[in-house]
Amino acid sequence: MTSAVSEIRSHTLSDGDVSVTILSMGAATQDWRVPDGTGRRVPVVLGYSDPAAYATQGGFLGVIVGRVANRIAGSSFTLDGVTHHVTPNEGPNQLHGGPKGWWAKNWTLEADGDRAVQLTLSSPDGDMGFPGSVQAQITISLDGHRLTYDMSATCERPTPINLANHNYYNLMGNGPIWDHQMKVNADRFTPTGGDLLPTGDIAPVEGTKYDYRQMRRIADADPARSVSDINFALNGERDEAVSVLAQNGLQLRMWTDQPGLQFYTGQGITAGAKPLDGQTHAPCHGIALEPQGFPDAVNQPNFPSVICTPEKPYKQVTTAEIAPRMK
Repeated sequence: MTSAVSEIRSHTLSDGDVSVTILSMGAATQDWRVPDGTGRRVPVVLGYSDPAAYATQGGFLGVIVGRVANRIAGSSFTLDGVTHHVTPNEGPNQLHGGPKGWWAKNWTLEADGDRAVQLTLSSPDGDMGFPGSVQAQITISLDGHRLTYDMSATCERPTPINLANHNYYNLMGNGPIWDHQMKVNADRFTPTGGDLLPTGDIAPVEGTKYDYRQMRRIADADPARSVSDINFALNGERDEAVSVLAQNGLQLRMWTDQPGLQFYTGQGITAGAKPLDGQTHAPCHGIALEPQGFPDAVNQPNFPSVICTPEKPYKQVTTAEIAPRMK
């Protein structure tokens, strides 16, 4: 089904009992419904019931964030000897591309049958302070229980690009996320200071609340239920899923070609707009798992580069599968 709400378009992907609604605004994943084996179709990502809410809410629910996901320290970086100042939106720093980043743009949406949708965006030179014009394309496709985000971008001159899908997952469909169990294929993470900016170190997860090398209940990893907003440095071996999340008889498995995975326990989630039916938007009611490049990589020379060039276009392929958990 394809529909238009004002200038915002939507398309619902469907395969069997699984359905996913994609919006042109922010290239957002608005609603993802998965059967849990009891006859109930669970809304496994947080979403707003009104597509127009995505144009005004700053919670990043389900959107594609960019031109550069995560934080840029001091809203500035130097590229090829030139210092660029980008638009801040988190104190002196920039978060997720700025106050009018790609998450706040109305993409061009074209349906490709029942199981895929293509979104395109033209970002001009100087957009939120970033150099060079960029052409971006995302294909989102559903195959059974697997949803794939195939993201690419070309640029006219060197510029940083680091995209991330910002779904908030809740395999219960509603309520706090602390009883979810999680596993992440990462031996290391990038520590941050009090401003949530990385220190530049890449440290072992062993002995920290971020040690998810084995399946672990989130509340057991962090009994204080404090904020987790951290980037995992994913292990190079990708024979298995980079992360696993389980609850309510459902299991999320995720695969990606990106070097990092941002993990956020959602303390900043608020009831800014009417949620999907049956959901409550409140702190810690969703878990963000965001494959991406490392945060502030433009200012951290020891982090993997996020610079896109005309000779080296941007590319990301991430697949998330949400299905009944195998016994």
